[in-house]
Amino acid sequence: MPVVVRTPPAETQALVKLTGGLEIGPDHQQVIKLDALSRGTALTASAYASVLHLRGEGVTPQPHQNRDGDILCWNGEIFEGLDISPNENDGKKLFEALTGTEQPVDVLAQIEGPWVIVNVKSTNTLYYARDPLGRRSLLVHHPTEGQPHFIIASSCDGVVTGFEFEEVTPDGIHCIKFDAIDEAERIVSEFGRATQLLSRVTQTASKMEYVLIPPLNNTLPSTEVQETWSSPSPGVTQALDDFLNVLNESVQLRVQHVPHHHPVGPGFARVAVLFSGGIDCTVLAYLAHKHLPLSEPIDLLNVAFENPRTLKAASKPSGKGKKTKPSSEAAEQDVPEQGRSTYDVPDRLTGREEAEELRRCCPARTWNFVEIDVPYEDCQRERPKVQNLMYPNQTVMDLSLALALFFASRGIGHVTNSDGTSTPYTSQARVLLSGLGSDELLGGYSRHRKAFSRDGWQGLVEELQLDLTRLPSRNLGRDDRVISSNGKETRYPFLSLSVVSFLANLPVETKVNPFLEEGRGDKMLLRMLAERMGLVLASRRKKRAMQFGSRSARMEGGDADRKGDAIL
Repeated sequence: MPVVVRTPPAETQALVKLTGGLEIGPDHQQVIKLDALSRGTALTASAYASVLHLRGEGVTPQPHQNRDGDILCWNGEIFEGLDISPNENDGKKLFEALTGTEQPVDVLAQIEGPWVIVNVKSTNTLYYARDPLGRRSLLVHHPTEGQPHFIIASSCDGVVTGFEFEEVTPDGIHCIKFDAIDEAERIVSEFGRATQLLSRVTQTASKMEYVLIPPLNNTLPSTEVQETWSSPSPGVTQALDDFLNVLNESVQLRVQHVPHHHPVGPGFARVAVLFSGGIDCTVLAYLAHKHLPLSEPIDLLNVAFENPRTLKAASKPSGKGKKTKPSSEAAEQDVPEQGRSTYDVPDRLTGREEAEELRRCCPARTWNFVEIDVPYEDCQRERPKVQNLMYPNQTVMDLSLALALFFASRGIGHVTNSDGTSTPYTSQARVLLSGLGSDELLGGYSRHRKAFSRDGWQGLVEELQLDLTRLPSRNLGRDDRVISSNGKETRYPFLSLSVVSFLANLPVETKVNPFLEEGRGDKMLLRMLAERMGLVLASRRKKRAMQFGSRSARMEGGDADRKGDAIL
């Protein structure tokens, strides 16, 4: 979804190459060119959009354009706010609302969902923005002497483009008034005075949780918390009931009305879950089951990497009489190294167990546990592409996470039949659910327990507030660029601003209880919910990082000593 301001206009082929548009939006592509973007200058613009059809009865072409010359490039989903029927396209409805106002900020304050927009007004003004949590990718290149163009795009072709892309900050609505640029040749020197950052807060905002991330409830427990798992307090019981309602609605909004696509029909999944077997993804899979027809399966996408370093380490004899101290990585994975096949990584083992638990709890549903095995050679072959996709993120940790998401979202693997045989399977689901956000909102990281040990409830509240504040910088843009390259869209039920607001407002002791052991007290509210659903195994799962659980990290000798924040 690039908009390029330059002279002369960008060519269509260059725009497609810049963004990988055919892969991201395979259902429709279109370029609109604008002349005379500002009075008395030669500034022109090209707007290119590719469409992945996920809303409405048919494909709605983009960019949207009206008779006045206004243009909207829209990449997102409106789940709350504007009234949109199942057969309507949310981008089209949003464009109608934006056309009727000179203040896009007022309209954007009324919608909830993951989104980015670029809105060009006939008044020679351009607005661009991300939702308050930054759940969709948007990159910007500001004019430089070497590349005197202004470019906004959902993705770019990595460092090879020669442009200096950076993430658009989700801290407001960005505005450019091109009439402030006197001559096209001065776009570099005069661009700064043409730009403005507008606040999301307006007097007409109907729901402030759609505009700002609310502060955490910082009230400390008035009495000593002595909660036991089997006898929660009335406050926790009420919070549990309310949490189920809020999270269930969030999942429902994200899985209902997903269009069927050719050749997908009966017997094919429209919705998949990025599935490690952890508590977050298992609870989401269970709730998705409640809102999808039983005639269609749900795909559980489980990725595992051939990791030469860990395989070599596992094959070495420990030596007679020698006591080996387990590494912190092995301890975190909590799975024995010996006696495993190449792809029996920690997430594969827990994934199989949780797939079986879902089958026991929901026997009428077909659960496709898709085992996505990634040979080392395949990983190395795709690595340059993944590095380009994740750009401008360039660290070791970025790559290990991006590789796992790239192969998982591609969905090429196999399923095991009831007789034990294996059948090749490629997931056709375009909507992927992710459990991201629950650890930040519910106290799931080890640092939360450490903060409590150091400074009591006050320390825990302060650590949770930091996580809440940092949500917009959780690299969701990177994940969106990687996953959308496979023609898929990720949806985050825990990161609905309605869910975020609800959990932020709860007293801290109703969400987490550091007096209980690990696997109980961390994310206590979610664990209690899982147990109520019958997901007993899931309710006991401990936190495990995706890059270690899938073995996408530290693949070669020497990698073990490289820190995650090291630049590639």
